[in-house]
Amino acid sequence: MIPEQEPTVKRSTPHDTDAPILEVSHLTVQYENHAALDDVSFDLVGGERIAVVGPNGAGKSTLFQVIAGVMEPTAGEVRVAGQCPGGHICIAYVPQRSQVDWSFPVTVADVVMMGRIGQVGLWRRPGRRDRERVHQCLGVVGMDAYADRQIGELSGGQQQRMFIARALAQEAELVLMDEPLNGLDVAAQEDIFHILSELRQRQVTVMVATHDLNMASERFDRVLLLSGRLLGVGRPDVVFVPELLQEAYGGHLRMVETEGGLMVLSDTCCHGGV
Repeated sequence: MIPEQEPTVKRSTPHDTDAPILEVSHLTVQYENHAALDDVSFDLVGGERIAVVGPNGAGKSTLFQVIAGVMEPTAGEVRVAGQCPGGHICIAYVPQRSQVDWSFPVTVADVVMMGRIGQVGLWRRPGRRDRERVHQCLGVVGMDAYADRQIGELSGGQQQRMFIARALAQEAELVLMDEPLNGLDVAAQEDIFHILSELRQRQVTVMVATHDLNMASERFDRVLLLSGRLLGVGRPDVVFVPELLQEAYGGHLRMVETEGGLMVLSDTCCHGGV
């Protein structure tokens, strides 16, 4: 089980307990030649698990970076628990593995301890309780035996579990995971979903960018279909309808009606992108 949080969770930005954990309002991000996001609006509640799907270049990574506060929007706003994202320590952002320098000389425990910086402070040394917290969180994701391992020696699934342990150590309430299941075998994917289920019990909200529409339909509460602009957000059976999928993907998807509903057979255009 996920270890209990300390009685008082430090937040550099106060929370409005009556506000949604995430509100995105008329969000637009304009690059030099095109809009990565155009007038996107939605909100999330605590404990929700939502899949963000869309073709290559749909704006999924851009959306996560704006929510995490590492990118400024051109227009619109993001509010986390009623406040702007800057200054929040409750947001954990897990980038695509291809964006990480796995040769950097840090251990698994070092990375997880980075999640404690917001609680400890930038200029203070972690104390015994912080080291205990790191150990607990590594145990939750089954990585305690790898605490001293250099991060480049990990498998893809182990790398993702390490990042989830960092989010646990951070005591995050909103976790953004950009393509966390890419390249993982079925067993490793099941390990990740088991941990996500434990996060749900703690009312941690999780957004996962994925290209696997069938998995998004089967394993998430809601889906958000993005293609520069928001095409739909809601239950998979409401959003994953032929007309919206055709608008998002064009001719790159093969869809077959079965007794169990619409099955997506391939998505040949979607690898990487913003």
